[in-house]
Amino acid sequence: MKPGIHPPYRPVVFRDRAAGFAFLTRSTATSDRTVTWEDGATYPVVDVEVSSASHPFYTGTARVLDTAGRVERFERRYARREAR
Repeated sequence: MKPGIHPPYRPVVFRDRAAGFAFLTRSTATSDRTVTWEDGATYPVVDVEVSSASHPFYTGTARVLDTAGRVERFERRYARREAR
């Protein structure tokens, strides 16, 4: 790596406030806020809107769309008209 051009890569806590979930990882993200982690050390904290704890795909609450009904409605609406 070329010295002096990369941002610092350090431990950062990402926190999903809606789900009450936080995890410690390494990142170049910056924040003015800090949090004391379980190990007693203080780390910068970045609040996120969606994490694996709140995303419908990971929580199993994803809705299944009725694609068959949508296709039929599309075909009815935009079907080619027969030759007149």
